[in-house]
Amino acid sequence: MPVIIRPERPEDIAAIRLVNDSAFGRPQEGDIVEALREKGGVILSLVAALHGRVVGHILYSPVSIQSGGRDISGAGLGPMAVLPEFQGQGIGSRLVEEGNNRLREAGTPFIVVLGHPKYYPRFGFVSAGRYGIRSEWDVPEGVFMVLICQPQKMRGVSGVARYREEFSGAV
Repeated sequence: MPVIIRPERPEDIAAIRLVNDSAFGRPQEGDIVEALREKGGVILSLVAALHGRVVGHILYSPVSIQSGGRDISGAGLGPMAVLPEFQGQGIGSRLVEEGNNRLREAGTPFIVVLGHPKYYPRFGFVSAGRYGIRSEWDVPEGVFMVLICQPQKMRGVSGVARYREEFSGAV
């Protein structure tokens, strides 16, 4: 399947909204994406395009952990969405792999995700609790995960991972 993973473009904005609304069946994730974009809270936003049509989207935004008097900045993965008729074809996996690789190459120390515990471990995510990292929200055990990209920068880091204000009330 000739799916192309590329950075979002201004002309993709309406299609990205449609992907998120369709995949999640509600406007909440699309609202978060738009608010992050408007307020400069996007680290990386990629789309999956098939024959020129946007069929998937992934967004990463800043997340910080205060630990030992230091403020460590990393990334939060999400939302990630694929149009329902294209789910189960590996498009979401390609988006996650490409996004994670780009952030790792850029020197991002960690990526966190609030997601399905049977899906994200295939990309190297583990329970954040293993590193003493907690979500700022009260979420079930195992759904808050971390991928350590720069182990040397993360040595001894633990604490609460804080997302941008655009996520307030989202969980």
